[in-house]
Amino acid sequence: MQDIVHLLPESVANQIAAGEVVQRPSSVVKELLENAIDAGARNIKLIIKESGKTLVQVIDDGTGMSETDARMCFERHATSKIHKAADLFNIQTLGFRGEAMASIASVSSIELKTKRSTDELGTLIMIEGGVLKSHEPIACQDGTCVSVKNLFFNIPVRKNFLKSNNVEYNHIINCFQQIALANTDVKFILAGEREEIFHLPKGNLRNRVIGVLGKKHEQTFLPLTENTPIVKISGFIGKPSSARKTRGEQFLFVNNRFIKNPYFNHAIYSAFEELIPNDHFPLYVLFLEVDPSKVDVNVHPTKTEVKFEDEKGIYLILKASVKKSLGQHHVAPTFDFEQEAFLNNLQTIANNKSKEDSVLNVDVGRKDSSERGIPKSDSSTKSTEQDWKELMKILEIKDETTVKNKETEEIEQINFIETETEDMPNPDSKLIQVHQKYIFTPIHSGIMLIHQQYAHQRVLYEDFLQSFSLKNKSSQKQLFPEVIEFSESDFQIMQEIEPLLASVGFITEVFGKRAYVVNGIPVHYQIGNPEQFIESLIEEYKNNLGAEELGFKENLAQSLAIKLAVKVGEHMEKEEINMLIDQLFACKNPYYSPKGKPIFLKINNSELDKKFE
Repeated sequence: MQDIVHLLPESVANQIAAGEVVQRPSSVVKELLENAIDAGARNIKLIIKESGKTLVQVIDDGTGMSETDARMCFERHATSKIHKAADLFNIQTLGFRGEAMASIASVSSIELKTKRSTDELGTLIMIEGGVLKSHEPIACQDGTCVSVKNLFFNIPVRKNFLKSNNVEYNHIINCFQQIALANTDVKFILAGEREEIFHLPKGNLRNRVIGVLGKKHEQTFLPLTENTPIVKISGFIGKPSSARKTRGEQFLFVNNRFIKNPYFNHAIYSAFEELIPNDHFPLYVLFLEVDPSKVDVNVHPTKTEVKFEDEKGIYLILKASVKKSLGQHHVAPTFDFEQEAFLNNLQTIANNKSKEDSVLNVDVGRKDSSERGIPKSDSSTKSTEQDWKELMKILEIKDETTVKNKETEEIEQINFIETETEDMPNPDSKLIQVHQKYIFTPIHSGIMLIHQQYAHQRVLYEDFLQSFSLKNKSSQKQLFPEVIEFSESDFQIMQEIEPLLASVGFITEVFGKRAYVVNGIPVHYQIGNPEQFIESLIEEYKNNLGAEELGFKENLAQSLAIKLAVKVGEHMEKEEINMLIDQLFACKNPYYSPKGKPIFLKINNSELDKKFE
């Protein structure tokens, strides 16, 4: 019988690896920028065309490569970052796996120009779909220039799975921001097809955050610094007023590497408990410094998933530190004594450890120590690292709850029976508002409760969809036009939705690099402050982007309806109630809100009778 196990061709193996390493254009951006940082670059320019689908180019002034190194970097598992297995437990660079360049070259046309300062000539290498096309000397500047063209040209299925240019562009912006925030000593430029999008000079973290996220956040930052034996924390958190309904302005770094860690995110969210709404997310740019030997970054090719030796300890310190910063700046009540004692004791341990490495003195305070279950100690008591572990256990009692993932929380289902057309409220039905939330009415078969907010959302949703086509909504000119500054990603969304906003009565135009001026607002809707309305509208729009079934127009119509609909707790006059019910049952789908929530429920007479038996 013939043998069936065989080695895959190198080109196939590279394409398989590319499936994890190169998921979209932003993956290429990440790998190339990280390579430039690792090469010691102090000036980096990123150029993209067609959201990276046509071109991703990174130009740096790093050390460059020799002719041999330039060719070797496209081999699988070829790297200059590590030399032996032990190096994996003390990673100091952003890249180290040696997969990226080979993977990128296997699914694109790639051109590499590189030169060391000590060489007279540089090297040009051109590879197409993993096949070497050219390898020759060339006159070029010191450093490296990598151009990745026509991504996934040889894998049409992968190319077809890419999202719209706007979605892919936002992924690139997010990636660029993550790397720019972590490297304030590097000058970054991001250029699009026609203009420069970001120009970030070298500077301090505060200036870099403002340059990346926009000047509107300048007054919302609260500094945070904490130094403990387990982790050092620095950076900024946003005031509760800067919280948004969507993620996107949450940046967490470990040893200058951006990471995704729902557990640590929860620590930060819980510190903001009762300060922001449950469906909002705080702004933060936080850097954790941990002993590299106690961190494992070799978990996934993207290197954003990281394992920690003392995850619970970092969680507790992170939560306590955020609470402390909020309290110090009078944003929230001073955090509780246990949290304060916890950080003070860790600080004491750190100070004593620097003086006497083998002995850790802990003074947890005599007052209330027995009540809190903290072991008593005095200045003569000597302790070991076990002391701070015991301190953390005290706080863990309060935190032994399941970490809730806001993205996967189950929505309560309401028992709902679709009502037959002939069993709708008739014109003579009495309509009563109940608890400023529901509208009560008798029907032929029993009674009906209508959710006023969901009903109005449905009416507005269908009205906006129709307006997008008819474009017949009138506008009211603003006496004092308002200028709204956006982040780069929000500005791109505003450009996308602006024509449809015009169809419902908004009069806006581009004003400066990342700003719009609002000259007019719709007449028939209660807009309030135009700046606040449009900013919250974009947040709602972004919040819906994950719903694959929603098209571009449906998303905006849904977002507008949610922002403008009557809210729970609002009083409605009799005429308003009658008009709402008439409009609801004239809709194509009066049964469900735009987000799929049941609008009304019916209790028939037999069910009512059973309640009194």
